[in-house]
Amino acid sequence: MEAQNFTLRKYFDRIGFQGSGEPDMETVAGMMRCQIFTVPFENLDVQAKKAVSLVPEEIVGKILDRQRGGYCYEVNGIFAMALQALGIPYQFVAARPMFYPVKRPKTHMALVLTVNSQRWLCDLGFGSYGIRAPMRLDQIDVEVRQDGDTFMLSRTDAGEYLLKALVDGEWTNQYAFDLSAQEWIDFVPANYLNSTHPDAIFVQKLLIVLHNPEGRKILLGDTLKTVANGKTTVQAIRPDERVAVLFREFGLEAAAA
Repeated sequence: MEAQNFTLRKYFDRIGFQGSGEPDMETVAGMMRCQIFTVPFENLDVQAKKAVSLVPEEIVGKILDRQRGGYCYEVNGIFAMALQALGIPYQFVAARPMFYPVKRPKTHMALVLTVNSQRWLCDLGFGSYGIRAPMRLDQIDVEVRQDGDTFMLSRTDAGEYLLKALVDGEWTNQYAFDLSAQEWIDFVPANYLNSTHPDAIFVQKLLIVLHNPEGRKILLGDTLKTVANGKTTVQAIRPDERVAVLFREFGLEAAAA
């Protein structure tokens, strides 16, 4: 995944990364943590009925130059550019969201990378219960604590990897995937579905998520939910407050709305 206007220096400045930049897991974990704390998961373009571009240079312009965020293809795409610049092998994987009441297509995109012969799941774009650090694929049915959240990778009867999150004391399936390598262009149909189909949540409601060390902030429609140290507060947002909330809580300029 490359873009002519991408540089590691620009990426590091955008996310506030101050690590060594060595091609190792310390750098990967540091970049991932910095990015999810600074680059929001957001669907403002979808809500504005604008096409979500998968052109790599346009993703760079949106996230690095205009200080925006994006959904899975965009935020994982910019992370893939950083991995490639570091020389870290990775592949895209297509994942099936599992929290819907009916079976859905594999519309989510995540990354699997390899460092020192170990494979790791990285995902910076799954919204509310997205992982916060890389997860080793060989650690199956092992509880992994990440800040205030707990995750687990299991295997399905079909042999796929299944990511689960502990939500309100119960394990909740998030998504399943296998290691069939995907190319960037393979996500064009899923991007179109997620950005145009009336059943897609991104079409139905505004959704913005920004993680922080204590938890996360979520703007869903006209409701702002703040999760901090295990406690949740909910606040109704009036239409005339939205621009101020976007900037104050998520660092998104009014022009982005």
